[in-house]
Amino acid sequence: MEAVIHTYLASFPTFVLVLIISVMLYILSKGADLLVDKAVSLSLHWGVPKMIIGATIVSLGTTLPEATVSVLAAINGNPDLALGNAIGSIIADTGLILGLAALIGRLPVDRVVVERQGKVQVWAGILLAVVSLPFFSGGNGNISRWVGWLFIVLLIIYIYSSIKWSKNPVLDGSSMEMETAFTVEEHILSEDILVEEKSPLIIQILELFAGIALVIGSSKILIPAVEISAVRVGIPQSIIAATLIAFGTSLPELVTAITAVRKGHGELAIGNIVGADILNVLFVVGSAAAVTSGGLDVPLNFYKLQIPTMLIILIAFRLFSKGDNEEITKKEGFILFLIYFVYLILNFTWL
Repeated sequence: MEAVIHTYLASFPTFVLVLIISVMLYILSKGADLLVDKAVSLSLHWGVPKMIIGATIVSLGTTLPEATVSVLAAINGNPDLALGNAIGSIIADTGLILGLAALIGRLPVDRVVVERQGKVQVWAGILLAVVSLPFFSGGNGNISRWVGWLFIVLLIIYIYSSIKWSKNPVLDGSSMEMETAFTVEEHILSEDILVEEKSPLIIQILELFAGIALVIGSSKILIPAVEISAVRVGIPQSIIAATLIAFGTSLPELVTAITAVRKGHGELAIGNIVGADILNVLFVVGSAAAVTSGGLDVPLNFYKLQIPTMLIILIAFRLFSKGDNEEITKKEGFILFLIYFVYLILNFTWL
């Protein structure tokens, strides 16, 4: 599908591509606005913290492109791309996106979600690192088909648990401040939304998924249009591959996170990334490994840089999210972004 879009766009003159880029940027921003607004509206309607909505419905929608690309890559005999796509997305989501979001605005942390989905996020990364080790597969590094199906079973358990957690958003022994899913500001916001929002619940859900579709669809057209335009003005292909292509796979999460922060819903941004990290392991890697008879081979260089960086950035985020200030500070966001930047540099200078 992406190859067809690329070929089709390549037939247009440059000025038409510039027009297409402008239109796609507009649609992308409007889709993100719709996605964030409806996610917040549903969280208030159901009495579920925004971070949980972000960690389930929103992250599932924004992770679908990675899952599709990885499964198709595995089926077409390129399993390395499938694994690299998942691990690279975790690093980019947690380092680049959360780092930038923290630098741009405020990222408050929901303690309940940190103690539930946050633990799953870290342990999913550790599990992926363990099953990637050579001794686990009895030889060369390989994530076998049965491990892929195990990941899918764990994914079903995670989704079921998230639904149960959403019905009980308060941890046992929590303080009075934690015994409500909303702050006073959110109660005021909920009243405004309930007054303004007259559409039935099913319409709101459909509008949420319409926002997801607009974000993903416009991203799929925007990135190849920018890539083709960059080639025509003389930017080297290697630079394009290292920036635009890598950046494009995480564009839905990035736009959603930045829009959420801009609208004052930083919890939604964190929930989206936490959920996306979990889904990149259980959904993306699990699906890709399950559809290939030989499983997913783990390239040697992944043990040197990709897997260690993934663990470092997940643990760093875990430590930051458990801090006393109950938010990801700008300093912590800068550290996350710096880890990603160093990782990007090492990809070209070390390996």
